[in-house]
Amino acid sequence: MPPVFSHGDLRLYLLNLLDESPRHGYDLMQALSDRTGGTYTPSAGTIYPRLAKLEEEGLVTKSVEGRKTIYAITEAGHAEVVARAGDLEGIEAGLADSVRLIADEVRGSVREAMKSLRADLAAAAQAEQGAAKERAQSDDVARADARSASRADAREQVRRAEAIVTDFRTSVRTDLRTHLARGGSLAASVVDDLARSLDDTLRDLARALRR
Repeated sequence: MPPVFSHGDLRLYLLNLLDESPRHGYDLMQALSDRTGGTYTPSAGTIYPRLAKLEEEGLVTKSVEGRKTIYAITEAGHAEVVARAGDLEGIEAGLADSVRLIADEVRGSVREAMKSLRADLAAAAQAEQGAAKERAQSDDVARADARSASRADAREQVRRAEAIVTDFRTSVRTDLRTHLARGGSLAASVVDDLARSLDDTLRDLARALRR
């Protein structure tokens, strides 16, 4: 995925945030995370050197209040924000596109995982149904053998289903944690879609097992 901010855009966006109100460094980092829907959470090593550069250029000033260093925009900084209003609109549009792209990727991954899980569970249920029919057509000894084989097969299918569910849970957790570690966010609607898909799968399995 391309970077959230292109070259020079972060500098201008920091000026824009300071044009709204004076802020300390952590507040700026949190504001950037909030404005990007959690897709971008900069480090102190990213923010403070840029603030220092803006201060050198006379676009911001800093003052110490207690244990916090507060940054405020200067008249020159405000003039640049006004002059580059069009650029800021483009940056805002790009941020909105990045948030939508992250959400679409998460939803797509969840859908594909759910499709695979439903297919495997349906196959396990169908295998059990076939084994039951074979038992009914055999004589007493064959039925006894078939029942024994069926129980073993059922246990194997249960183990297989459990392994599938475990792999799915591990994959989802890994994907989500990796996504969040990269500065991504997880919208409530995505989790709602996942919950609905899992509910649908449970209902499909219950119907299949009742056959």
